[in-house]
Amino acid sequence: MSPPTLRTERLILRPWCDEDREPFAALNTDPAVMEYFPSLLSREQSDAMVDRIVGHFEREGFGLWAVEAPGAPFIGFTGLQRPSFMDAVEVGWRLARPYWGAGYATEAARASLAWGFAHLGLSEIVAMVVPDNVRSQRVMEKLGMRRDPTADFDHPRIAEDSPRRAHWLFRIPRS
Repeated sequence: MSPPTLRTERLILRPWCDEDREPFAALNTDPAVMEYFPSLLSREQSDAMVDRIVGHFEREGFGLWAVEAPGAPFIGFTGLQRPSFMDAVEVGWRLARPYWGAGYATEAARASLAWGFAHLGLSEIVAMVVPDNVRSQRVMEKLGMRRDPTADFDHPRIAEDSPRRAHWLFRIPRS
């Protein structure tokens, strides 16, 4: 079964295609985009991430969609995934810098949340963020997510000595 395509007022959330790999690799080498991640991604790491995203869709029936905006066939990703280290479904996004500040992350994530609640029957969706990533926290708050300080954690896939290991957990229940 191929992944669904979602449409919002301005965006298309769609399955990945090979043409997305090059702009995704460029996005993953932008220091501003990757500021709150442990490191930039090489082309090989970026392609491996696309392969994992496609595999998640095949395995779970949902995942991180490639996002199109008016006049732009690929601006990043937004969607839902099941983290390997947590029994939850997480909403996430990563957009190329030229598309920041236009409300695209919020619009696409809102569509992902609505789809997850309606089609997956989820009772809750989470998001995780490093404490100093205020831009993503603002998106989470616009989505109606609230931080759960009792669930903050050290990310198990990030080195113990990394300043990016501490994560805050945000939640939104189905309304």
